[in-house]
Amino acid sequence: MRTYSAKPGEIEREWFVVDASEHTLGRLASQIAMVLRGKHKPTFTPHVDAGDFVIVTNASQIRLSGRKLDQKLYHRHSGFPGGLRSIDARTVREEDPERMLQQAVKGMLPKNRLSRQLIKKLKVYAGSEHPHAAQQPKPLPVN
Repeated sequence: MRTYSAKPGEIEREWFVVDASEHTLGRLASQIAMVLRGKHKPTFTPHVDAGDFVIVTNASQIRLSGRKLDQKLYHRHSGFPGGLRSIDARTVREEDPERMLQQAVKGMLPKNRLSRQLIKKLKVYAGSEHPHAAQQPKPLPVN
């Protein structure tokens, strides 16, 4: 019996949609990362982009447990001395709610060229509307 390895041309991609208003940030991000990577498919191959597209709506209403809304910090650095900027989760949710989920998912993907390909298949929207109705997305089964 030979080991099956998926080829990039043989992969069939699907579109999934998930409403983030009823989910916790980390738990939802781990489920999305698995779907983006393709681990939910029997043809999963670690070095090939075999995953599906994921549309997330209502990212501005995602839940955080405990006091993380005030205690969790998001950092960025300009590259210059003293260039570290920190911002708390409450401010990130008000200014750019998509960023919170995108960074959580990106941190759960592998740190290589493949992850840059995978993160492009994640579409996050703050409201309930999205422009991907033509792709006929199915609801994502999230535990």
